[in-house]
Formats: sequence, C-alpha cells, structure tokens
Amino acid sequence: MAQRDYYEVLGVKKGASIDELKRAYRKLAVKYHPDKNPGDKQAEERFKEINEAYAVLSDPKKKEQFDQFGSTNFHQRFSQEDIFRGFNVDDMFRDQGFGTDDIFSRIFGDAMRRQRGGAGRMAAKGEDFSMEIQITFRDAYDGAEKRIAFMRDGVREELSVKIPAGIETGAKLRVAGRGGAGRMGGSAGDLYLTVLVGPDALFQREGLDILLNHEVRFSQAVLGGSIEVPTMVGTKRIKIPAGIQHGTKVRLKGLGFAKMGGQERGDMYVRIAVHVPEKLTHRQRELVEQLAAEGL
Repeated sequence: MAQRDYYEVLGVKKGASIDELKRAYRKLAVKYHPDKNPGDKQAEERFKEINEAYAVLSDPKKKEQFDQFGSTNFHQRFSQEDIFRGFNVDDMFRDQGFGTDDIFSRIFGDAMRRQRGGAGRMAAKGEDFSMEIQITFRDAYDGAEKRIAFMRDGVREELSVKIPAGIETGAKLRVAGRGGAGRMGGSAGDLYLTVLVGPDALFQREGLDILLNHEVRFSQAVLGGSIEVPTMVGTKRIKIPAGIQHGTKVRLKGLGFAKMGGQERGDMYVRIAVHVPEKLTHRQRELVEQLAAEGL
C-alpha cells in the first residue's frame, strides 16, 4: 500500500479531534465497505487504507509517533501488525448492519487474525515497558547508535538503539516487541525509551536552531572584521560588520539541527557580546580617554 498521509486519507486536518476522526472514518468505511462493493478491488484497497489510517490516528501513542516521525519513518518503525494492535471497530460496523467476523481477517490477513487471537481464544498483548536513555548534545545533532541494557520478564537483555539526528529531550523511541510476553498467542509488548539530551558547554538549542554566545573586543565591534567561531561541524570564519551592537545575532544558514523525518534543517546563530575589560594598562586608559574626548 502506498504510504499516504493518514490525515489526507481520512480527509481531516492534522489537529482533528477524536470525534472528527471517528465521523470521517465511519463515513468513508461505510462507503467503501466490501459488503457494499462486492468484487471491487479498488474499493477494497480504499477500505484497507481507511482502516489503517484510523487505526493509527485513533490511538494516542501511535498518533504521537506518526506526527513525530512522518509517514515514511513511521512505516519503517511500525509493521502492519503493530498498526492494528488493539484496533477493534466491530461494534461500529454492527451498528451499520455489516458483519465483521471474517472481513478484516480476509483483507488484512495474519496481522489482523493475530490481533483477534484466532477462534475461541482471547489473545492479549504483553505489557509495555518504559525507561530513560541519556544521550549527548552531539548524539542528538549527528544521530547515533546506543547500547542499552534492561530487564525483561526477569532476564537481562541488551540491544542497540538507533538515535535519529535531530531528536529532542522528551521524545520517545519505540522498540517493537521488547516489552512483556503476550498471553494466549498475543504479541509481546513494546519498549518505550524517553530521550534525555545532555547540555553542551558552548551551544544551546532553540527548536531546530543552535545559539552560540561569542565575545568580541570593543575595537572589533567598532571597526568590524572577521572572526573564527566554533560550530558543530568545525570552525567557521564569519564577518562582523563595523558598528555591530551588543546582542546582535549573526546567522550561519543550515548549521542547526536536522528535522526528524524531513529534509529541513535549522540555522546557527552567533550572538555577539562586546567585551568590556575590567582592567586597563596605562596606555589603554590614555587611548580610551582620548576616544571619550572625541565623543566615543
């Protein structure tokens, strides 16, 4: 199935409420239900697409992941079985006079059949686990791979986790199937990692942008020139215009953080601070007094 935007599939805006999602889903699902379109493969594919979209957007955790990662990266992290885990709209279709016993299993195959647990069984998904993972400012900028250890059903396990470039503090990474064991043939739970990004000695993060505070001498601020500043990709030389004011920001385009799941990248800003020396030599004091006499 093409990886379309789920909001587009249901014809709703990104900020749609759960009631708006439900109304949009009900209308489209009834329209394209196979019972109303027997033998129509296009309608069946549309029905499948609509159910997949609603299965994600009606689940707060899945919706959060979809909004965070975007369509392509979401599908790299979630299998169809993951998407339909816990999804049940039987009552909604029964209210419309449709049968549900085999339609979903026929269309979606094993992914939905496992969710329903097979005939006469009550499959139950295992417990989800959660833990925090500490990463550096550099890890968040470049992306990284981290080795973590955790306890799973009384057994210590280790695994490597990919940290996507651009991730922020508080973001959650999902590791499918690394939670508690399922019951009666149900799937295992998931492991959710809350990311904590450590501070940097030089740089601050502001959304996708990076801020660096950098001091210049009074003479540099007055006369202008060029200075070297550190960045996340090495030292860069920037121009300082004559007469630059304290607090002015100089922009370095494209040197900020990457946006997760997209091509966008932020910028870096060098905020100029004019250094005022606490002590002067005798000669320096004479020169400053001359400048003062000239009105500077």
